[in-house]
Amino acid sequence: MKQLRLISRIVLVFVLSMTLVPMMNASASTKGEEIVALAKKYAGTPYVFGGTSPSGFDCSGFLYYVYGKFGIQLPRTSAQQYQVGTAVSKSELLPGDIVLFENTYKPGISHSGIYVGNNSFISAENSGIKVSSLSNSYWGPRFVKGKRVFDQTVGGSLFNDLPDNHPAFTAIKQLNQENIIKGYNDQSYRPDDEVTRGQAAGIINRVLNYSSTGSNSFSDVGSSNAFADDISAIENAGVIQGYTDGTFRPYEPMTRAQMAAILDRAFKLTSNATFSTASVVYNDVPASYWAHSSISSLYHLDKTSLYQTPKFRAIDEATRAEFAAAIYNVK
Repeated sequence: MKQLRLISRIVLVFVLSMTLVPMMNASASTKGEEIVALAKKYAGTPYVFGGTSPSGFDCSGFLYYVYGKFGIQLPRTSAQQYQVGTAVSKSELLPGDIVLFENTYKPGISHSGIYVGNNSFISAENSGIKVSSLSNSYWGPRFVKGKRVFDQTVGGSLFNDLPDNHPAFTAIKQLNQENIIKGYNDQSYRPDDEVTRGQAAGIINRVLNYSSTGSNSFSDVGSSNAFADDISAIENAGVIQGYTDGTFRPYEPMTRAQMAAILDRAFKLTSNATFSTASVVYNDVPASYWAHSSISSLYHLDKTSLYQTPKFRAIDEATRAEFAAAIYNVK
């Protein structure tokens, strides 16, 4: 009987691992992601004025070459590339879109790159092919607009189980574009599934980019755990704490109150608040409740409708949609 119980436990652990871990796997690659993946292979390639090959690229020559590999024939210069495709604003950019800049080495449209997600793009700069931020002091003021030169997955078809009237749709769409949250390989998001402590660690660390120490103090988080580096990083930053028995319980769901407290520690919601967290905003969360201030912050910072409710339901398990909306609100 002991051997049978041991086998049953092993099977259960395997099933849980196969069920929970894929939640963080990337959804099937889009054309834009494939374009970005190819572009990144040329990181470090030297800048050559007029170059259109892997021996050396200039900015527009790089795009001419990369998009050409996908059957997309672009004009040769940045100014001409500005004339094609559909205009998109910075907030609407998706991986694989073209980004255009003005007044770099000459007046007018004079530089182009490929948007890679997370507010960054890859292009041929003087130092060679590299990824840069759209917010840095040089590129930020020179950004003009994006251009979409092929069909992208937008709107309600982003995930097949997430209609565009879902209260968390905008949050999930934005965070997905920034590679902070991901769906399943069947193109679903499963918004009502629970979010686990390990997944929360991974999502938070994609936003804050804390460095892993390479180890953690939890007995149930080995180096092979999918979230080991993220858990190490946020433990070191004091964001998520373990239990008194020395475990972290990465596959355990978290309550909505725990979610609020963790996000408060991660993003310093209460200490940086420009609003009062003392007032009671939910009729089921009294001012004496241990996570009252953190929960109040989620209410005041809410840009969706998910937290504009009479009750907070503090002990209910947090869902993927609720966690995505909370991250979107506070980051």
